[in-house]
Amino acid sequence: MTDLEFEVLDELYFVTSFKALKNEIEVEEAVLKNCLKELLEKQWVRCFKTVDTEEDEEGLDFENKYAEYYYLASKKGLMAHNRS
Repeated sequence: MTDLEFEVLDELYFVTSFKALKNEIEVEEAVLKNCLKELLEKQWVRCFKTVDTEEDEEGLDFENKYAEYYYLASKKGLMAHNRS
């Protein structure tokens, strides 16, 4: 796990918007986007359309809508985070 992945997961114990996450983690938007994409691929993060509606894989348009989504660490992600 990279330092950035650890920092992102540390912020995702609750559903968090991309904007709020970006405000907490001071990196360029493209860097944060790539980190979230990798975390999604590892299944360490879940993606939500709204605070209480998870996006399904078929409806996910990460490349175009990543900044509109909300994120939450998955159980798998939390376990990896806590081992680090």
